Amino acid sequence: GSLMNKSDLIDAIADELEMTRPQATSVLNTILDTMTETLVSGEPIDLRGFGGFVIRQYESYEGRNPKIGKKIQVKPKKLPYFKVGRDLRVRVNRKHRP
Repeated sequence: GSLMNKSDLIDAIADELEMTRPQATSVLNTILDTMTETLVSGEPIDLRGFGGFVIRQYESYEGRNPKIGKKIQVKPKKLPYFKVGRDLRVRVNRKHRP
């Protein structure tokens, strides 16, 4: 299958809502900016049926530089994590049954 990108989403919004591409761009950017700011502030996002985003905290650990094999200390970090919602999981599995 092909990859859906931001431009494809903008086109879909414009077509579905019968708006101009600049208007659809503004709608999508507002959604993405709001979601980003929510996650940056540490708050989770719950889009019922679709899924949710939370920030997971990862502690520091000892890793290895794959190029030279030298041990390195990996700094603690926070990463967004997506947990799929039940409705989306069911629909994807129904669509992709052999």
